[in-house]
Amino acid sequence: MQFTELGIDSRLAQQLSHQGIVSPTEIQAQAVPTAIAGHDVFAQSKTGSGKTLAFLLPAVHRIMKQKALSKRDPRALIIAPTRELATQVFNQCRLLIASTNISLVKILGGENFNDQVKALRKNPHIVVATPGRLADHLSQNTVQLNGLELLIFDEADRMLDLGFEEQLNLINQSADHRLRQTLLFSATLDHAQVEVTSRQLLKTPKRIILSDAQQKHDDIEQALYFADHLDHKEALLKHLVTDDSVGQCIIFTATRNDTQRISELLKEMDISAVGLAGDLTQAKRLDIMDSFSRGLFKVLVTTDVASRGLDLLSVTHVINFDLPKQAEEYVHRIGRTGRAGFKGVAVSFVGPKDWKSYLAIKSYLHEIPDFKVIEGLEGKFKGLRPPKPAKKVNPKSKDTVKKVKKKPYKKPIKKNKKPIPAPFDVDGAAPLRRKPKPTEE
Repeated sequence: MQFTELGIDSRLAQQLSHQGIVSPTEIQAQAVPTAIAGHDVFAQSKTGSGKTLAFLLPAVHRIMKQKALSKRDPRALIIAPTRELATQVFNQCRLLIASTNISLVKILGGENFNDQVKALRKNPHIVVATPGRLADHLSQNTVQLNGLELLIFDEADRMLDLGFEEQLNLINQSADHRLRQTLLFSATLDHAQVEVTSRQLLKTPKRIILSDAQQKHDDIEQALYFADHLDHKEALLKHLVTDDSVGQCIIFTATRNDTQRISELLKEMDISAVGLAGDLTQAKRLDIMDSFSRGLFKVLVTTDVASRGLDLLSVTHVINFDLPKQAEEYVHRIGRTGRAGFKGVAVSFVGPKDWKSYLAIKSYLHEIPDFKVIEGLEGKFKGLRPPKPAKKVNPKSKDTVKKVKKKPYKKPIKKNKKPIPAPFDVDGAAPLRRKPKPTEE
């Protein structure tokens, strides 16, 4: 199938051809015609399947082909949960509209608010934003959504997990009119809150569920290794990252401090590594991601900040130094490799502190690989035993505590409370009475 068969403008198909993108993926083949037809879309597809183009193509096509509802308000609004994912969407959209007159603006937290106000006053056709900062602009009346034609939510489950429900409701209410079309995309939709929120955001949507997030990703080879402690994890990491098969690699850690420590550890091994954490400034984070995408670093050490939306085809390996707390996040982490038909490897270290997460992932996924062993780096840890259930006491059992028979009640003997007559000893005891000796005559 060719992109022209999806009903998109020929200029868009030509632009995709210049980028080397010839055939649509499965999610694109189903979602693009449905969205172009004007339906709301509720779509799920695995990571690396091309979801971003699946909503960008109908958005740009609509702006090219249809008359605007408003001359001032944005025509399409794309909401992404993190700055990194929003930047990724922005960059892909910029390539798509390169040969058109369509204007594009990025509105992210951590950037200058007044500069964003100036950009919004130029009446851009498309706005890519994070929910928190866009809500700030709506509260300040620096952007209006009365004429918005297309509202797109990317990774809706992640936005709800991050606590953006209030902001999503504000955005929805600000653009609540009958002509608005809404598209909701994610890699995982088996999320109770997403189901509830989708009923508020979408109007009789077409559901496109192509793959279960819990199914095995055929393009990703998964491997698990037991680790006794932190030093053991570091020894395993050193062995794996020096393998010749590793191209670019993303290492996921639990904390910001670990990102810095592990990146310094790799630098001491003469491996070009960089750490990315949420406490960095937006400019610094974008600079790190840009440098990594251009191949200036071999290893990116990060928290879950980079677990979604980063489309980097050169990433051959993902290493979970620490397992995520949520099983769904594991799917997004390993999805940073094995993208667009390329093969990838996802490695996870499982120590005592990771065992609870491992059990959650095991119950969430339909298939999970067996543990592997590296010669010379075998671990003693093999998992934690489940706690023994408390014994149930059977009231009819002979082992129960025997009832103690009550002794019959006896009236207490009344004691003589009269004082002991003198003479008496100093300690209260009466002296012995002796018979007087007989007197001699």
